[in-house]
Amino acid sequence: MTAGGLTLATICARGGSKGLPGKNIRDFAGRPLIAHTIAQALACPALDAVMVSTDDPAIAEVARAAGAQVPVLRPAHLATDEAGKLPVIEHLVAHLESQGQTVATVVDLQPTSPLREPSDIAAALALSARAGLVLSVCEARDNPYFNLVEQGADGIVRLSKSAGFARRQDAPAVYALNGSIYVWRRDALAQAARAGLWSVPAVPYVMPRWKSADIDDLEDFEYALWLHQRHGLGATGG
Repeated sequence: MTAGGLTLATICARGGSKGLPGKNIRDFAGRPLIAHTIAQALACPALDAVMVSTDDPAIAEVARAAGAQVPVLRPAHLATDEAGKLPVIEHLVAHLESQGQTVATVVDLQPTSPLREPSDIAAALALSARAGLVLSVCEARDNPYFNLVEQGADGIVRLSKSAGFARRQDAPAVYALNGSIYVWRRDALAQAARAGLWSVPAVPYVMPRWKSADIDDLEDFEYALWLHQRHGLGATGG
């Protein structure tokens, strides 16, 4: 804990999943999926505590068994398909603050991104002095300057950003949010909860594409498992 307060990891995992029911506690490489993210957070010395936000008692039980804390169950209105993540994180942090805790930094880790490593969390945290938010990204497969097109009212497709680049290598690099890691300064989190994520200045932490796998359905799950095996990730490396 720094003089300014706790550096806290949050892991948001609701019970309902239409793409892959029960995915957060589904066995992935020998342990429940969410347990991989918990292990990665516990292996990062810069984090003071690892907290899970869930509405599901089964997920809460698995999370506690894996070493995380579940200080409060999420209310139903924050566990729907429509509920955004920012109000969920804010709910958990506000609960801790109501119990007398001081939170300085929130590191939100997506449980459906099991291929990050503790070193990724530490590296993203190391950038946090530069802005109110650090968000993890990977280089995008497609580029709006080269091969992403939009259809106009006349039905004709044109480059999304026309700048005359003849080769992809000449176009500016663009990145895709991979959802794996968000490092929030506490005041920036409050600002984003009120006015949206892009109301806060953000800097990127760039991750390889293979670490950026995000599990939504069975195909994603099987592909992430293949990547996990291919890259030989250990107990806390995914």
